Amino acid sequence: MKELSKIPLALLILLWIYTGMDKLIRWKDSQNAFRNQTFPAELAEVLAYAVPLVELLIAGLLLFSISRWWGYLSSILLLTVFTTYVGLIWVGAFPRVPCNCAGIINSMGWAEHFMVNSLFITLAIIGLYQTALKKPKANAPGLSGC
Repeated sequence: MKELSKIPLALLILLWIYTGMDKLIRWKDSQNAFRNQTFPAELAEVLAYAVPLVELLIAGLLLFSISRWWGYLSSILLLTVFTTYVGLIWVGAFPRVPCNCAGIINSMGWAEHFMVNSLFITLAIIGLYQTALKKPKANAPGLSGC
């Protein structure tokens, strides 16, 4: 049963390493894709650098038990932003269809992309919950017995 609790962790680490490295390996394509987004060009330049670095940072946070809670929380936040953006594209909120998705996700439709992102949010919530359960509870003031 303990091995099952590591599945969300492993999948999220793989997701963030894969997406972050894909953007860095395909740097020019990634940078051009960010420039093709519906937000201002200045923001696109910042995000072209920031997104892959943040994705790799989140993978790093998830690797170590001391920072894992922050990694799960960061995963939830970033995936929620991505999923909201995908959802807006899916419902036609933008005049054109931009995307800077990594590898296999790039070949999915918007509905599938939304569902995959939602699955990863669920995994991050499960991981956050499991991590919170493992934290030792501090003694209540005055009840320490010392």
